[in-house]
Amino acid sequence: MLAEVAKTPSTHAIFVDAGYVYASAGLLVAGTEDRRNFDLDAEGLIDAFIDTARTIFADSRLLRVYWYDGARRRIHTSEQQAIAELPDVKVRLGNLNANNQQKGVDSLIRTDLESLARHRAISDAALVGGDEDLVSAVEAAQGYGARVHLWGIEAADHGNQADPLLWEVDSQRVFDLDFCRPYVTRKPVTLYENENAPLPSREDVAFVGARIAATWFAERGRDRLAELLPGHPYLPGPVDGELLTEAERLLKRSLRGHPPLRRALRDGFWQHLRMVCQN
Repeated sequence: MLAEVAKTPSTHAIFVDAGYVYASAGLLVAGTEDRRNFDLDAEGLIDAFIDTARTIFADSRLLRVYWYDGARRRIHTSEQQAIAELPDVKVRLGNLNANNQQKGVDSLIRTDLESLARHRAISDAALVGGDEDLVSAVEAAQGYGARVHLWGIEAADHGNQADPLLWEVDSQRVFDLDFCRPYVTRKPVTLYENENAPLPSREDVAFVGARIAATWFAERGRDRLAELLPGHPYLPGPVDGELLTEAERLLKRSLRGHPPLRRALRDGFWQHLRMVCQN
């Protein structure tokens, strides 16, 4: 009598480079890669990815979705916290440098892909990304027997996935405009965003930053300030966004696309808060 051989059920995972998704979907649907100019329904998009995987890997179970993004000092933004609370989703954070460029995300993807493949935790990996640096992650996972399927966002004008990455994977799939449109919403343009008024001086912007800091401190107090200080000279994403929005309202002029003025705004904000600490 032949002994029955137990079969291990297939398992898949989805690895999402959030920086690639924001840039590609934003450009395709809203015409911009700047996250500040559009909203992304991450929960809806993740559900759509899961549904797609369920169709492709019909006889396989989902391990989880890995969502890779960047954050200052690897501290979750409120949006990233909300994503991390979703079922079957794990948020993994790289760092953001002074130019808002992600650092360390590709290495996180490689580590997870290689580890899961090595331990036979997954048989298939759906990778949503386009960076050539991901080639080594694909090779590592394939070396342990996992199949890697590259998913991408339709390019608005030119290719957004590196050729070496396309050559290395086991299959490819591209999500088009109709797929992405429900999950991207262009933020309304403010009345002053296209204004042709002359730019304010750095001194004027710094003064506005200090003024906003005074209001911020009055509303939140020393405990909240103590939480903010270790991050100097950087501000958490939500605080930085609120600072920019309020400054533009007071100045009646957009500061987007003007990095020196953005820095002056933050300098004024920090200068006032540090002065408060000394009193």
